[in-house]
Amino acid sequence: MSDAWTHLRDFTAARIALGHAGGSLPTGPHLDFRLSHARARDAVLAPFDPEALATEVRTIHPEVILLESEAVHRADYLQRPDHGRKLSGASREKLSTLAHRPPPDLAIILSDGLSTLAIMAQGVPLLRELLPLLEGWRLAPIFIIRHGRVAVQDEIGGILCAGQSLILLGERPGLGSPDSLGAYFTYAPVPGRTDAERNCVSNIRPQGLTHAAAARKLHALLEASRNLKLSGVRLKDDSPFLADPGSAALLP
Repeated sequence: MSDAWTHLRDFTAARIALGHAGGSLPTGPHLDFRLSHARARDAVLAPFDPEALATEVRTIHPEVILLESEAVHRADYLQRPDHGRKLSGASREKLSTLAHRPPPDLAIILSDGLSTLAIMAQGVPLLRELLPLLEGWRLAPIFIIRHGRVAVQDEIGGILCAGQSLILLGERPGLGSPDSLGAYFTYAPVPGRTDAERNCVSNIRPQGLTHAAAARKLHALLEASRNLKLSGVRLKDDSPFLADPGSAALLP
């Protein structure tokens, strides 16, 4: 007897209509699940090389600064999320040397987050699409931070008195998307901002929201945020559908 859901597999990567062998999955889907689980674990645990990423970023933006969070190693980062939300003392001191500069309109931060694979694969391609759209914006150096959580953007932006901060980092990998990048931005960032005060564009990857579409979406939202002087739940996405033709992304 055929599964009524089988035709839906043409429209989704979700694990549906897999069949069964008695009360269990068939061997093929079971092995595929195990492989996807292993890829997700690898994305989280893979070593991060900030220097290699910085070399790539310098091909499109000349000034790059490496920072560290309070998380001293990967296990600490995973077990103590609060450590990933704060700069280390040495990085805080390094950043404070830039405080004499005119406040930037935008501070951009890259971090491994919960998927090293995502930031290494998607970070530079997204920046390559986004930076030309920010012509006329006063940008801070691009910061690359090891073991960073989303909220570390608030401390970085606060020290620089930045108008907005934007952090690109690996999202918690799903079983079908170990390389998914998230982009979070906050207006007038200072320590203590809540998640309700920031916005997110997620699922940035070739099989999701493409780099070009994500860059256009981010630019539209950042412009709206700057004009309205707010971010978070009060900032509504009124921009048109911006995905490239053929993109798998579905946006409201």
